[in-house]
Amino acid sequence: MTAQEEHDRTATPDPALLQRWNATLRAARAGREGPDPAPYGRNLLARWAEPQRRYHTVDHLRAVLDRIDELADLGGEGGELELVRLAAWFHDAVYRPDRSENEERSAVLAEKALAEAGLTPHEIAEVARLVRLTITHDPAPGDLNGETLCDADLAILAADADTYGGYTAAVREEYGFVPEDAFRAGRATILRHLLNLPRLFRTPYGAAAWEERARENLERELAELTGAAEAG
Repeated sequence: MTAQEEHDRTATPDPALLQRWNATLRAARAGREGPDPAPYGRNLLARWAEPQRRYHTVDHLRAVLDRIDELADLGGEGGELELVRLAAWFHDAVYRPDRSENEERSAVLAEKALAEAGLTPHEIAEVARLVRLTITHDPAPGDLNGETLCDADLAILAADADTYGGYTAAVREEYGFVPEDAFRAGRATILRHLLNLPRLFRTPYGAAAWEERARENLERELAELTGAAEAG
């Protein structure tokens, strides 16, 4: 192990994840010269480890990256996968539960960092567009990059019941400053919006593998929220 590798191992919460970042940025540069990817990756990992986070943590980042790999490897989904992966790294890099412009601030961070890191203007614009797309999770038909990122980000909705319960509990913790009645009402509005969508998942693989269970989870959570509100 080199001195630099030892430094990365001891200074980084997740050295394996840092290596994934390094590989992704180098692949996106496609042989072009650029600065060492590692400092950018460590900065991002530090952001994802901030104490106000409960769901939007390094674990969520890793899960989204894993689902992108699943969509590519098992689903054969297309798109510019290295740019999609970069967008995953940045999509919640700025996250304050009490602020409404997190995605926009994350996109601006991506624009600044990736310009320094050696990407082309087209590549930077595409990563930033994808980050902003996670505001709505509504990619246009044929937007392969957007479909892949949005499906990977929403894949938690199709988790098993116990994992889904942990997800909803973590979201509630992040919004602990919101009174219970207001949180339940707001969360129920989000769930109804999702359930009214013709499709939660836009890729063929996501629709086949995740749609049914995701709708079951959403319907169960909505019933629990509205039932508790009525009982109260």
